[in-house]
Amino acid sequence: MRIGDKAPDFSLENQAGEKISLKQFEGKWVILYFYPKDNTSGCTVEAVEFTALKEELEKMNAVILGVSPDSAKSHRNFIGKKKLGITLLSDPDHQVIEAYGAWQLKKNYGREYYGVVRSTVLIDPEGKIAYVWPKVKAKGHADMVKAKLEEIIG
Repeated sequence: MRIGDKAPDFSLENQAGEKISLKQFEGKWVILYFYPKDNTSGCTVEAVEFTALKEELEKMNAVILGVSPDSAKSHRNFIGKKKLGITLLSDPDHQVIEAYGAWQLKKNYGREYYGVVRSTVLIDPEGKIAYVWPKVKAKGHADMVKAKLEEIIG
């Protein structure tokens, strides 16, 4: 993923079971963030922080889409439990996660495995990559995305 590249299109199921595709958001900024798992500490922090900034980001013509391998049902439960106000997309086969480079080899306690690396891609209103955060710390990340969007749009 390089700035200026055309963002890979996708069509994934949201928490309500509806198909959501990147094409639906032409003319808007898309904050596409990838996270490992619903209801885990870091993923909850990130989702809650994006929810808190949703209104401000919408005023900047931006939408927030979170993507993980979890099911639509898991997303519904996560949203209900944590009172989230953002759209979560289900990518159980991690095709979109892979297309955006977020499916990588990870190491934990000496064990190697493939999984989702927390990362975010900012897509401009023409569908091009405007900015990439390849490895993200959950706390404070939503504020960093908002600041970058403010910087880009002036």
